[in-house]
Amino acid sequence: MGVKPDDKASDVRLLDRIRSNPSGRLALKIGVGVLGTLVVALGIVLIPFPGPGWAIVILGLAILALEFAWAKNLLEFTKRHVRSWTHWIGRQSLPVRGLIGIVGMIFVAAVVWAAVRLSLGVDLIQWTRDWLAAH
Repeated sequence: MGVKPDDKASDVRLLDRIRSNPSGRLALKIGVGVLGTLVVALGIVLIPFPGPGWAIVILGLAILALEFAWAKNLLEFTKRHVRSWTHWIGRQSLPVRGLIGIVGMIFVAAVVWAAVRLSLGVDLIQWTRDWLAAH
């Protein structure tokens, strides 16, 4: 049979039940720490490339925030500043938003160029010039 709604066990969340046991608390802290650190590290590796690098870092931070107060504070700080940046951009005129978008695209292009240059040894600008000259 299932757990009755008035049972005390139904009022306690799963993580709280794990935390109530000293070895469960330690295992949860270690597990969350390892998983969160791995996700943050993966996100940091992916930041220079097009895609969700920062979103993965924030996801890892959210995982760490389950057990670590410093991660929860950092996550709240990040959310607050992303929200304020988004609202500030929304209040700007269309030409200012366009300029910010162009600067952002130039920055992303520079990061991609540098990442490809450093990791693969390929100069994308020179490769493009050579390809254009050949065609």
